[in-house]
Amino acid sequence: MAPHRIGILTGGGDAPGLNAVIRAVVKYAVGKLHWSVIGIEDSFNGLLEAPHRIRDMSPSNCQGLLQRGGTVLGTTNRGDPFAYPDGKGGIEDRSEGLAKAIREQGLEGLIVIGGDGTQAIGLRLMDTHGIPVVGVPKTIDNDLSATDLTFGFTSAVEVATDALDRLNTTAESHDRVMLLEVMGRDAGWIALWAGVAGGADCIAIPEIPYDPDRFTAKIKERRMKGRHFTLIVVAEGARPMEGEKWPSEVQHGKGRIQTEGAASTLARLLTERMDVETRTTVLGHLQRGGSPVAFDRVLATQFGVRAVELILAGRWGEMVCLKGHEVDSVPIRDAVAAYRTVSPDHSLIATARAVGIEFGA
Repeated sequence: MAPHRIGILTGGGDAPGLNAVIRAVVKYAVGKLHWSVIGIEDSFNGLLEAPHRIRDMSPSNCQGLLQRGGTVLGTTNRGDPFAYPDGKGGIEDRSEGLAKAIREQGLEGLIVIGGDGTQAIGLRLMDTHGIPVVGVPKTIDNDLSATDLTFGFTSAVEVATDALDRLNTTAESHDRVMLLEVMGRDAGWIALWAGVAGGADCIAIPEIPYDPDRFTAKIKERRMKGRHFTLIVVAEGARPMEGEKWPSEVQHGKGRIQTEGAASTLARLLTERMDVETRTTVLGHLQRGGSPVAFDRVLATQFGVRAVELILAGRWGEMVCLKGHEVDSVPIRDAVAAYRTVSPDHSLIATARAVGIEFGA
């Protein structure tokens, strides 16, 4: 029998389009199929903490969500039930308690919206405690190998491209080298796409360790041609080749931060090599905020509907994905098995090089 009461949650970092997925699931599952959809707040934490934070979802309380950024259910990347903070500086396995809470709520399964970490938790819940799970991929980094694109990525690229357009005018006015640092962890997709779309002169991505001398040569070459400014996009995980000094990390709150970011590191290396005025801009969480662009609204809606279709078909343990122009699905186990980074011989790298963009290697 098809399930009639399911839970839905969002985990990891926020991304434009999360609310659009929630809306699509609710409008289809509740509005058309007359199921009960229960929203679990703050990822798995809504059922790990007392009192439980859950809510009945209905088409009426999903009005206006299509264009709304963030997630109305809240999210966290610190809610792993298999390694939950015990309040004493350690961690404990609370997954059994979570599974019990899911059953007590009468949930016949979960729709888990999140990146590789969240999907891995969902898979482990299914393997260890028999909780049926369907996954919906989410990350602005576009680093899940099982899907060609994730919602939120295109919106993040739009923000970065707009920033480059704006930096272009001030860079040209002041004859400066402008460095724009974008997100992406260990994957350079945002930097690559935004760099090509925004007309960057140089792009630094994690997959291609750079030689700062090559970027210096590019700046000098442009100046000889009368172009006294340069735009450089730097992925947050970009690093110079071996032999160059890389900043140390320091403890900060609950995690660690670099004492000098990727863009600042490159700016320092450039100024050590030539007399050039540099300015760095770190977009940070601006890439996550705001309304999703039209493409992400459409993709998120397709993903939400497909998640319900998977449950209708009894295909638990699968994750929605985009292959070419078609929305499909793959086993979650396969989806989290490989990290998707930019291959140095990717066609877009070749395109960028063809129009004169320097990658530092």
